[in-house]
Amino acid sequence: MQKSEEITDNLSFELFGIKFKNPVWTASGCFSYGLEVAKDLYDISLLGAVVVKGLSYKPREGNPPQRIVETPCGMLNSIGLQNPGVEYFISKILPELRNYDTVIVANVFGEDIDEYLKVAESLDKAEGVYILELNVSCPNVKKGGIAFGSDPETLYSLVKELKNVTDKPLLVKLSPNVTNILDTATASVEAGGDGLVLINTLLGMAIDVDREEPIISMKTGGLSGPAILPIAVRMIYQVYEKYGSSVPIIGVGGVSTAEDALQHILAGAVSVQIGTANFYDPYAPLKVIEGLKKHLERKRYSHFLELVGKAHKIKIK
Repeated sequence: MQKSEEITDNLSFELFGIKFKNPVWTASGCFSYGLEVAKDLYDISLLGAVVVKGLSYKPREGNPPQRIVETPCGMLNSIGLQNPGVEYFISKILPELRNYDTVIVANVFGEDIDEYLKVAESLDKAEGVYILELNVSCPNVKKGGIAFGSDPETLYSLVKELKNVTDKPLLVKLSPNVTNILDTATASVEAGGDGLVLINTLLGMAIDVDREEPIISMKTGGLSGPAILPIAVRMIYQVYEKYGSSVPIIGVGGVSTAEDALQHILAGAVSVQIGTANFYDPYAPLKVIEGLKKHLERKRYSHFLELVGKAHKIKIK
């Protein structure tokens, strides 16, 4: 493993027995597998972690175009989880990623529990994958297409079974497309999930007024970007309000600046993931890391962990 010299004491920390240089991760699907950036832009060893693009058991071609559309303060996407399959990732991509001194997190999904289990079992044996992130926004084909993350009972069963096939820490990436985020958060925690990732994209649509039809070929897509920041912050706050520091929360949704990341952290996130911002500013993760350092210096904090959940200590009179 290639060692990076960039280790910042006031940003480095340990989680699940794993050492992170800083709390800034990249989000699944928005950074591919990290190698493109590593080869052409900067050393990804500077990042706290890289969450790779979602992995299925067999290769997937994804949805037909058009799959992405820009929206006010955000983006809709319906990529369809295109990927080369978990075995290709392990044999061809992961060996290259092991050359970089950062934590690799593998995003796992499936169309039924059996596929989730096959992917998790494959990754459990993979050297260089430290953590599994569970994408539960996928439709369960055996349950009529309902997303795993929309039904607490289905989610509980999925997490419970996955914990039986892997010894790696399991993060559950929750969908915001639910009535009460605490229902699915509770199901994940009670089933043995090691931490929560909040939030995945919100379901949205854009219509071409000239063609008078939806722009996305699949009609709907996942909304991400700055527009969803307040929703992510609210849901992180709600979950931290219930569990406090006993359940690690990884914040994702609308983070493009250090100020955005600090909102997630103050609400209760111990790390943040940067997603859509990578498309228009691939250096955004490094800028957030630098911004966090400057904030800690300006406010005279010795470590960023002092800020985790601090917004909960402020009571409105």
